[in-house]
Formats: sequence, C-alpha cells, structure tokens
Amino acid sequence: MKVLVAVKRVIDYNVKVRVKADNTGVELANVKMSMNPFDEIAVEEAVRMKEAGKATEIIAVSMGPAAAQETIRTALAMGADRGILVQSDAELQPLAVAKLLKAIIAKENPNLVILGKQAIDDDSNQTGQMLAALLGWAQGTFASKVGVDGDKVAVTREVDGGLETVSLKLPAIVTTDLRLNEPRYASLPNIMKAKKKPIETLAPDALGVDIAPRLVTLKVEEPAKRKGGVKVPDIATLIDKLRNEAKVL
Repeated sequence: MKVLVAVKRVIDYNVKVRVKADNTGVELANVKMSMNPFDEIAVEEAVRMKEAGKATEIIAVSMGPAAAQETIRTALAMGADRGILVQSDAELQPLAVAKLLKAIIAKENPNLVILGKQAIDDDSNQTGQMLAALLGWAQGTFASKVGVDGDKVAVTREVDGGLETVSLKLPAIVTTDLRLNEPRYASLPNIMKAKKKPIETLAPDALGVDIAPRLVTLKVEEPAKRKGGVKVPDIATLIDKLRNEAKVL
C-alpha cells in the first residue's frame, strides 16, 4: 500500500505570532518555521503503518517556497521514503492545495492519503474535505485512531456525543487529530539519511493547476487585549454588571 502524506511549513507553534506594521498579514521574516503539528501526526501514523507491514512506501508532499524542502526533509527523517515539492512563492489557499494534491495523486496513485486536519496558521480545516470531494473518495476526518485491514480502513473520530467509527473503502482520505499518536523525534542517523533521499520539485503550471487565490485578506489585526477582572461584593451587583455592562443577560 502506497501512502501519501501532505505536510505544511508554518510558523513554529512556540513562536509568538506578530502582525505586520501595515496589517497585511503576519510577520515571517527571521521567524522560526517548522512542520505543522497535525501533519507531524500524519507522518507518524504513516510510518507506524509501514513498520506494521501495512504500507510499502510513504511519499511526503509539501507546497510553497524552496525553503519548504526543510519540512519535507523532516518527514523523510521521521521515516518517509521520498518527497515531492510543488514550488511556488504565491499564496496557496486550501482549494488550490487540494487541486495540486489531486494532480499529484493522479501521478502517484496512492491507496491512502493522510493530512493534518488543519494547519495552525490559517486554521481553515478544508483541504482534506475538498480533496475528497474532488477525487470522489471516502473520507474520515478528525481521526483519533486508524486501522487498516485489507482494502478497508477503520477511522475512529471524535464527535460531540463521544466517539464514532467509520469504515472506509480504499482509496481514502484521512485527516488526523491530536489524540491519534505522539510523533517521534528524528534521530541523528535518520536525519543524515534523509539528506540522501530524493525530493522531486514540480511547478503548479506543470501540473495544470490554476492556483489563483479566491479569497482576499482585507486586514489582519491582533486580538484586543483582555481587560482585568473585578471582584463584586454580592450576587445583585454581579447580575447588574452582566446585564448592563457585559450585556449578556
């Protein structure tokens, strides 16, 4: 079984995000970047499948500037076999990413595609679902457990009422949640080996995909600073403040 894993280069989750002075976006200059945490979980799950004998090859795919090769190298160091970079300095929105992934899937013919459920930069939570719709494949989102058995994959997902398990017929799309696994740290020998693993570089035009953005960012602002709390002497004062100041009653 061939598994394709999509990984995204984002601002490291430990970094405090700063808004640009002109409010056109967030500051990326001299900011530490790393793999999206949800995608790390996706890579780990694919590697575990290979270790269990369920998968035969893992392909890590990323899209973005040339520096996104670093993200692919991280996936290769974790256990992926080879990488594909769709290089573009343009803004890539979820629909464009889904179309690019569809083109790569047509080229590679994987049995299973695993993505993080969302990226921590835009929090769109759209790419996996859009990709499944474009391909007409079964999808299991927010996976907290994944089990492959022959030509089927069982996906346990968290819902409001508890847990739900769905059985999908391969080929399928799975998006990962935080509780699925704990990603491994890449060892130094594997990091060195990853430098020799192949990364194919493609251009959106070569894949025949229009990546023009459909959405326009009008303005980016930092959230308002939280005001300090106050103590009230009694319930009557609390109700008065909730009704007249907070206006929630």
